[in-house]
Amino acid sequence: MASYKKILVAVDGSDEAKKAFDEAVALAKQNDATLMIANVIDSRSFAMVEAYDRTLGERAEAQANELIDEYIDEAKKAGLSKVIKNVEYGSPRVKIPKDIAKEFDADLLVCGATGLSAVERFLIGSVSESIVRFAPCSVLVVR
Repeated sequence: MASYKKILVAVDGSDEAKKAFDEAVALAKQNDATLMIANVIDSRSFAMVEAYDRTLGERAEAQANELIDEYIDEAKKAGLSKVIKNVEYGSPRVKIPKDIAKEFDADLLVCGATGLSAVERFLIGSVSESIVRFAPCSVLVVR
């Protein structure tokens, strides 16, 4: 069985991401690993609206930080002591597997299985699909 020392979990506030987080916490405990909890704010999703509301990006970042802080508290209550927070802007499809996983030197990347509609998956692919395709390490996709 593989031993993981650096586990990266991608979260976005969805039920699927919560399941991925729970699995990542369990694996981090089993392996005495460092857990990085990452959220990538997809700035493309609010670029047009931000022309009318300049606070949208700030609110998205505050919401992402609050989400990850809750996850950090939960991870620490579960017994983890090595937990890292990561909030970035960009495309989750690119940032998670190509940038964050490499910079963190992750052994394992954990993510939820779903998130986009069928049309979006057809046109641009899902985040989990990109993670599986481009991650420099093993990937666990949680249903």
